[in-house]
Amino acid sequence: MALPPITQHDRRTTVAELRSGFDPRLLGVPLDPVALRWRVESDDPDARQLGAQLRLRTDGGDWIERAPFAGEASIDVLDAPLAPREMRDYAVRVATPAGWSEWSAPLRVEGGHGPEGLGADVVDIPSEIGGPVPVFRREFDVPFVVRRARLRISALGVYAARINGAAASDEVLAPGWTSYQERILVDTLDVTALLVPGRNAISIAVADGWYRGRFGFAGRTAIYGDRIGPVARLELEGDDGRTLAVATDDDWRGGFGAVRAASLYDGTRIDLALAADASITGFDDREWMPVSIVPVQPARFRPRGVAPVRAVAELPMTAAPRGTATALDAGQNISGWVRLVVDGRAGDVVTVRHAEVLEPDGALHTAALRTARATDEYVLDRDGRVELEPVFTFHGFRHAEVTGAEVIDAVAVAISSDLARRGRFSSSHATLDRFHENVVWSQRDNFVSVPTDCPQRDERLGWTGDAQAFAPTANTLFDTESFWASWLRDLEIDQTDEGGVASVVPNIIFPGDMQMAVPDTDTMGRAAWADAAAIVPLAVYDSFGGDRVLAAQLRSMRRWVDHLRRRAGQQVLLPEEPFQYGDWLDPDAPADRPWDAKVPARYVANAYYVRSARLLARAERRLGEDAAASEHEALADRVAGAVWAEWGGIAADTQTGAALALEFDLAPDAERGRIADALAANVRAERGRIATGFVGTSLVLFALSRTGHIAEAYEMLLRRDAPSWLYQVDRGATTVWERWDAIKLDGSIHSGDLDSGDDGGMISFNHYAYGAMVDWVYRNVAGLEPVEPGYRTVRVGPRPASALRAARAEIDTAYGPLAIDWRLDDDGCLDAELTVPFGVTAELDLPTTVDSVVTVDGEQAPGALRHGIHRISVTAPAVIAVDAPAS
Repeated sequence: MALPPITQHDRRTTVAELRSGFDPRLLGVPLDPVALRWRVESDDPDARQLGAQLRLRTDGGDWIERAPFAGEASIDVLDAPLAPREMRDYAVRVATPAGWSEWSAPLRVEGGHGPEGLGADVVDIPSEIGGPVPVFRREFDVPFVVRRARLRISALGVYAARINGAAASDEVLAPGWTSYQERILVDTLDVTALLVPGRNAISIAVADGWYRGRFGFAGRTAIYGDRIGPVARLELEGDDGRTLAVATDDDWRGGFGAVRAASLYDGTRIDLALAADASITGFDDREWMPVSIVPVQPARFRPRGVAPVRAVAELPMTAAPRGTATALDAGQNISGWVRLVVDGRAGDVVTVRHAEVLEPDGALHTAALRTARATDEYVLDRDGRVELEPVFTFHGFRHAEVTGAEVIDAVAVAISSDLARRGRFSSSHATLDRFHENVVWSQRDNFVSVPTDCPQRDERLGWTGDAQAFAPTANTLFDTESFWASWLRDLEIDQTDEGGVASVVPNIIFPGDMQMAVPDTDTMGRAAWADAAAIVPLAVYDSFGGDRVLAAQLRSMRRWVDHLRRRAGQQVLLPEEPFQYGDWLDPDAPADRPWDAKVPARYVANAYYVRSARLLARAERRLGEDAAASEHEALADRVAGAVWAEWGGIAADTQTGAALALEFDLAPDAERGRIADALAANVRAERGRIATGFVGTSLVLFALSRTGHIAEAYEMLLRRDAPSWLYQVDRGATTVWERWDAIKLDGSIHSGDLDSGDDGGMISFNHYAYGAMVDWVYRNVAGLEPVEPGYRTVRVGPRPASALRAARAEIDTAYGPLAIDWRLDDDGCLDAELTVPFGVTAELDLPTTVDSVVTVDGEQAPGALRHGIHRISVTAPAVIAVDAPAS
């Protein structure tokens, strides 16, 4: 249909939101092509987007209208790359059969610095690893009233900047952790309100952080370098048109203040007697020293394109005496720290120790921390009340103990990469709801700059296996698109020349650091972990609908599949190798050998080889690389045939083996029914007992429900005995455990022992991997499943059960909120309210029987629904009988 004339107006349709591909709070974004997306609202049920028109202005100039274009595209509509420091405003309007909408509210996108660098030096002073934190300062005069000021800042280490006595931003642990050897993020901060005409001062404290501090279970320091310091450029514009720049150079001075030590694992020590704000003009820095210039390639510093880490919640803590200490409980396991108000005396040392759980006798359980001290210390500078808060550290904890002063007040401050919440779920099953929230918290607690395994012990690494299993759920719960885009850039940076992918990203595991089944375990290219290179980009595409991440990662994906093909050689299948993680933490594996699962590790490895080849082909097909896609489809089919010939006879013997065969299309069509029936029979015989590790847990419910065994999926979902998801909730968990039986029925805590030569065990109470089933809950319990990427088409298929009679969910898709609220009424009818955003088609797959009558909005149900709020009724619905304990 042709676009309507510009003079024809649609008053019932509006562009409700216009965004770029970046968090709208970010300034100084990467100089990529601008990817625009918009949401439309209309009370006209027949409205649809026929086309759109953009207009833009640069640096406050006049609006320029682009030519209208036809089509329904509203995700990743690309415009030219930004120029360095360019400010570009956009607006959009859409055409419908009724005419053109009004222009949207404007969106501003501001570019960061260019490839030439910041125009500033990295500076440092001599400082010790793990010792006092250096502080750098400079005073300067501003000869005008400031109209606009931007602070472009980063560091080797983690920094905190202040101007004229105020914090320059609310970020913590900035600039975050990336593959520093090639990529360090630069923050652009609006500091206009902090500057005044006349004399001003700026200070920047820089701690070791991930760059130089003790990090990784091998206890290494100076992983990226042995010198830390800031790089910053303050750019000011006056209301009279004049400009001024203040950059880090050899005119700055450095010294030490109150922070005597700061470690991500061990905590912070602060001597308040030494506290003085170096960002105040007139600060006496005569005993400080001149800085030195650190030689660093300017190209390592890249504009930030992902949300930073911030405090995202504050939880009041309850206090109770425990001997000479005060025991604190946040009621929730978090990543962060304790903010205290204490009453003490000058010279008192206040000590705060942290732990996730308590021993049966009420003491802090610290064995799980291994060598991480997780302890903050403060030396008081005066008598009376004082507020205490650490810097440059974080802890994974719910409980804390304080000694050295009377506790007046305590607040647990939770931190995370500040990603917008996307998915919400609740139901008639309170225990399932609590587990859902446990998964939300585990994601929040472990998405601290990178997707870590756990936030508490001497590890906190970006394990790729956990990430690939959890990515679909992560995408459902939070707006993770830019988070994964950033992390995947580091994954490619850390790939070997031969295409091998690391087990952790950023990769800080050196040869000899890990001793698992064999000495000096090779951690590169391990199945299901390294396959994150292919799995995560497609998970992003499916969840958000844009293909920019696919395009950015296509080379990395190809290098990974080529790496697998070379390892297989002429044999088609990957050979037996000294070590694979396999179905890690299979509940039936020996407690001290978590890799020793029931399903053969080589079967797992080759199944994932097939999976990566298929996903690569899909990405290539989407990006128009049809010849390459056909080649990789043929490769996947060839390997799948060989996998089935080798392991088809035992595929159904284990839950993970069957799930792999079904979900990765390893089983021939003629065998799928047999495998699915065997899996369902296994679940029934085990009464829903979970027998999967990290690999199988994210797949098994899908393998059941997609083959018609939804009752068995529910039996597994709602089981309460260990191993199960809900067992953890019954034991008081507020996040997801690393091991199914981390706390025993008698209250004792799993030792976490490993047959690995490691100092300490492996037991965490905050791992998201086993929470990967939550995406299944949204798709099947709530009944909202994307059929086309980004929820362009969605299957609406709630599945009520005798033990689960109501559910509601909302997913904030790129098109707008998609929501459902369903329940079984007293007469056994299913009533639902469904909200479909503009541009989305909802295909109904309702739980009907031969006796059902289905109506939508009081009329006979159509096969599909478009935007609006719809009321659905199903009489005599199919209700799954589940023999499960009450919630």
